[in-house]
Amino acid sequence: MNLNTEVTTVPELLRNVVKNIHPDTHTFLIDKVKDSWQEISYRETLDNADAISAWFLNIGIKKGDRLGLLIDNGPDYIYYDQALQQIGAVNTSIYPTLTEAEVEYILNDSGSKTILVGNPFLFRKVLKVANNCPALIRIIPAFDDFEKYTENLNLTAGVVSFAEVIAEGKTLVDQYKLTINIAREAILPSDLSCLIYTSGTTGTPKGVMLTHSNFVETIRDALEQIWNVDENDLFLSFLPLSHVFERCATYYICCGAGCKIAFAQSLELLAKNLMEVKPTIMNCVPRLLERIHDKANKNGMSAGGVKTKIFTWAMEIGQKYRQAKESGKKPGFILAREYKIAHKLVFSKIIEKTGGRLKFLISGGGALPRNVGEFFGNLGVPILEGFGLTETTGPMAVTEFERQVYGTVGRIFKRTETAIQNIETGKIYTVQSYDTFDPNFESEEGEIIIRGVCVMKGYWNKPEETKAAIDADGWFHTGDIGRFYKGYLQITDRLKNMLVNAYGKNIYPTPVENTYLKSPKIEQVFLVGDKREYVTAIIVPSREGLQETFGLTEQYFDQPEQFISDKQVTDWIGADIKKLSNELAKFERIKNFKVKRNPFSMDEGEMTVTMKAKRKVIENKYAGAINEMYIGEEE
Repeated sequence: MNLNTEVTTVPELLRNVVKNIHPDTHTFLIDKVKDSWQEISYRETLDNADAISAWFLNIGIKKGDRLGLLIDNGPDYIYYDQALQQIGAVNTSIYPTLTEAEVEYILNDSGSKTILVGNPFLFRKVLKVANNCPALIRIIPAFDDFEKYTENLNLTAGVVSFAEVIAEGKTLVDQYKLTINIAREAILPSDLSCLIYTSGTTGTPKGVMLTHSNFVETIRDALEQIWNVDENDLFLSFLPLSHVFERCATYYICCGAGCKIAFAQSLELLAKNLMEVKPTIMNCVPRLLERIHDKANKNGMSAGGVKTKIFTWAMEIGQKYRQAKESGKKPGFILAREYKIAHKLVFSKIIEKTGGRLKFLISGGGALPRNVGEFFGNLGVPILEGFGLTETTGPMAVTEFERQVYGTVGRIFKRTETAIQNIETGKIYTVQSYDTFDPNFESEEGEIIIRGVCVMKGYWNKPEETKAAIDADGWFHTGDIGRFYKGYLQITDRLKNMLVNAYGKNIYPTPVENTYLKSPKIEQVFLVGDKREYVTAIIVPSREGLQETFGLTEQYFDQPEQFISDKQVTDWIGADIKKLSNELAKFERIKNFKVKRNPFSMDEGEMTVTMKAKRKVIENKYAGAINEMYIGEEE
């Protein structure tokens, strides 16, 4: 789908829909209230946005002011964002999982003047730090009965409910309507649209400055590349809108194409919501797809007898059918007929659990294991794997619907150049773009650097860090290692994650970890081996697998010991590690491991909001256990 060339700013995206795609009475947002799904029209969305804009203007908010959001996905996020965008204010979204200290840092670094807060837990978090944030003038809880949390507090910022903001704003709209229209028309593509703070795996979070042009042009290129997104599609949103991936690839894509957005209630209710909403497209992270894959395989293989034989046969037929289509051949009559039977007996039942209407899924935020991508391809539900960073406005490459190359992140977007640079010498091996695409092209490996319309304006208040990230020729240095394979970009690992063993061998943890994650017994793998003679790992087992195999209760996982020493458990996991090690080079293989009782988590400060391991934190926290795996190494 092509986006109207007249659209150059974020607020124009939605207004283009009601001008050229849908009547304003059509549904835009779908949200579950109590026990029923409520539909919200474009008109209601825009009216609420105008009311909030009028309220902002009335309290003195002006172009360039930063306004915070600390709220889960839902219509309130959309109203607030649309309202601030159209008067030229700057969206400063804060991840709900961040600590009080991190929330305070972002509010102060950005100088945010207001903050929309989604629930009592988040509200209490803000109240504890509010008086340490001198720029903050209003705290806006988006829930009822908030007054009990502010009793006996002497706050420097005023507190007003979101419902009151909208109600009061509606009485001010006539007064400020002309001002809102003038402000919206005065926004330049180069103006700042939002600040998104990086997750801080390596230090203090940095505010990534993204402009209206960054978003609109990225959406324009995405809609051209993913050509079969159209105005009839329905997205189910569950990844956080505070992150650039969901903001761009769901919210703004839907604003650009005229799609509907339904909001999942929670990750725990996602399976139920899928059945209720029946989306046609959904953005997701690899771990969710792995779980669907693992559960489907487990159910198929554990059914026993004829059912297991049918499942195995169907997956073999699905693989043959997919491979024939991927090679450009038309499946033969017999294979096509067998596939139709396999779909009816097996595939349709798995697909039905996702609502039964998925055209495709979009995966981002991490590497998708090849076998998971192939599994969904066998079912006839392609996974379009994409790549991008906050600094590149989210996606800048994605696999094409009609061409899947598993283990890659696809074709480069239009108006983006991607180069592979030698880490040590700085030599650029190749520069690739949409127009130079060659399905047979392969390159050497190096750091991925990017130049084009998607690259951020810089880091907020950090000129030195900006200079270090974007060189004099305009190349943004991603810190990711990769290459081109069959014309598509392939990510190897993060530069900062790279381990160099005692013999000088470079080891990229992600592909090694993904090899071991093929085991259904393993939930997480954290590889260790920098400056060491051999590789070790901290392994988090599948809780469900442990419970089923050894008859364990929940109390087993509540024990104070962080690591499981039971030889039965370590032998159980060790058998798969030994088998999967054969797929790796000798210097990449796990020689020793510890079994961690519970997963690495954000609550413990071990994972980022995008579920990436904080390497330094984990290495420091579990230094004792890691050193035990190397006792006698020097002997």
